[in-house]
Amino acid sequence: MRFTKLIWCFMFLVRLGFLTEAILDPVDFLALQAIRKSLDDLPGSNFFQSWDFTSDPCGFAGVYCDADKVTTLNLGDPRAGSPGLSGRINPAIGKLSSLIELTIVPGRIMGALPATLSQLKDLRFLAISRNFISGEIPASIGEVRRLRTLDLSYNQLTGTISPSIGSLPELLSLILCHNHLTGSIPPFLSQTLTRIDLKRNSLTGSVSPTSLPPSLQYLSLAWNQLTGPVDRVLLRLNQLNYLDLSLNRFTGTIPGRIFAFPITNLHLQRNFFYGLIQPANQVTISTVDLSYNRLSGGISPLLSSVENLYLNSNRFTGEVPASFVEKLLAASIQTLYLQHNFLTGIQISPAAEIPVSSSLCLQYNCMVPPLQTPCPLKAGPQKTRPSTQCNEWRG
Repeated sequence: MRFTKLIWCFMFLVRLGFLTEAILDPVDFLALQAIRKSLDDLPGSNFFQSWDFTSDPCGFAGVYCDADKVTTLNLGDPRAGSPGLSGRINPAIGKLSSLIELTIVPGRIMGALPATLSQLKDLRFLAISRNFISGEIPASIGEVRRLRTLDLSYNQLTGTISPSIGSLPELLSLILCHNHLTGSIPPFLSQTLTRIDLKRNSLTGSVSPTSLPPSLQYLSLAWNQLTGPVDRVLLRLNQLNYLDLSLNRFTGTIPGRIFAFPITNLHLQRNFFYGLIQPANQVTISTVDLSYNRLSGGISPLLSSVENLYLNSNRFTGEVPASFVEKLLAASIQTLYLQHNFLTGIQISPAAEIPVSSSLCLQYNCMVPPLQTPCPLKAGPQKTRPSTQCNEWRG
């Protein structure tokens, strides 16, 4: 009875204007207290100095409110190089029912992601990178249907990427690189997804042609154990401006049509691709890196429009097209690495002068390089591939 009278008194004072500032919802207040008890400043950090619960929590560092609810929680000093926080993420974080944004700066946060994150139905931005989060990514995160950015990179996460994450309808950016994730890549249903970064995990299996939406602009699957024909990966991706599929086990041919896309950076190094680079329409691409694969066949003149081209450590054969020489001498090509292939010739004068801004490496092919140019140290000291290897490959 007494509590009811206090509530009516409070509402009366609010209507009269005596209380102009909203008081934080008690549920949010208690959730912030629990979160604070589970975390500490690392030495050199004073992020929690302002977290005095005798004052209004909406004035705490990293806490932003709308009326009586917490809508944004940025834990830790956001300045680059700050020490960060230690401890664990308290499950009470799921009580912040109006939370839209949750970030934790790099530090030493350990333990698993609480399953209660699935209760944050309005959450749009979740970024907890460069900590020591372990365990699996809760499949229940797929219940946060309004989530647009999920960044859990540079942690120690294990397990698979749940299909429920791939089903998020509004997902724009998925960054899970530098973890220990296994299993296959699930289908992604969002038609607004522009960035996927899954490099340096232990993902396996093939990538279905329908798994990746055509809206993708940035795709990095490097340093995994993915297999299957590479053309299946690239089938619908006509808006890419960055592609890195290096250090996997893809096979098949590189379809020429991928170079008709407006790609600005392409990395496919250290894979197990087989096949030809086929001709297509001329394009201008800043960087193409197909090094350390098992690509074979002739080099398409199409690629002479690339400013920085890395085709080294493959099984390309035949002569280097004349268009490459023309573009190189005109300084249109800045980097042309063709070392460690089975190329048999290049039409360039021994007296030709390579522009200072350009680099050419031809060593360890089935020819004597017509001119000596500086090569990277990894190219080794041998100038020409042994004739026995050339004969075997030709046969």
